[in-house]
Amino acid sequence: MQMTKKVTFVLPAEIVADASQGLLLGEFNNWDKDNGFSLKKSKDGSMKATVELETGKSYEYRYLLDGGRWVNDETASQYTVVFGFGVLNCVVDVPTEETAVAEKSPLAKKEKVTKKTALKSVKAIAEEVSMDDLTKIEGVGKKIAELFAKENILTFADLSKTTQKKLKSILEAAGTNFAMHDPATWPKQSKLAAAGKWDELKLLQDELKGGK
Repeated sequence: MQMTKKVTFVLPAEIVADASQGLLLGEFNNWDKDNGFSLKKSKDGSMKATVELETGKSYEYRYLLDGGRWVNDETASQYTVVFGFGVLNCVVDVPTEETAVAEKSPLAKKEKVTKKTALKSVKAIAEEVSMDDLTKIEGVGKKIAELFAKENILTFADLSKTTQKKLKSILEAAGTNFAMHDPATWPKQSKLAAAGKWDELKLLQDELKGGK
């Protein structure tokens, strides 16, 4: 007989920021947005959701806030690296009363690490797949680079071949804070960066303001 346990997920107010709605997504619902667990905002600004999960297993999860913003719980004790994307998933263990049962669970044996170790793994993966530092492109910040990584835009060459229309759609899907950016020059900048023409890139960037 399968045993279940209620688990409460809490996303701190500083991560929620100005978001008014959010979903808890993970392996427990196959990352399906249509079946996500709605987060309830508390008076202190945090968001919570209580889910009944099968014991003896470990589950990866993340939060999707309004505006298309994916975030992690920075207080999670364990993380896993999403290979090929350079991002982290949070991990929650749902133990049984008998530790031995949890250890026999196949999901409980997946590699889990602290955030510090996971971030080192992300860096190693980036080097392995030859990811470029897209923040060197005027107008592209760390958050935008993370959005592009999810779309497999990992290098200057990738970005140079991506149409302005595609870039704009990625930004708009991520919410108003990203939609305000104009990616018109990013492919051109990236083409210079991919070719190692740093002097020409600098001259171009000196003429730009916020990537425009």
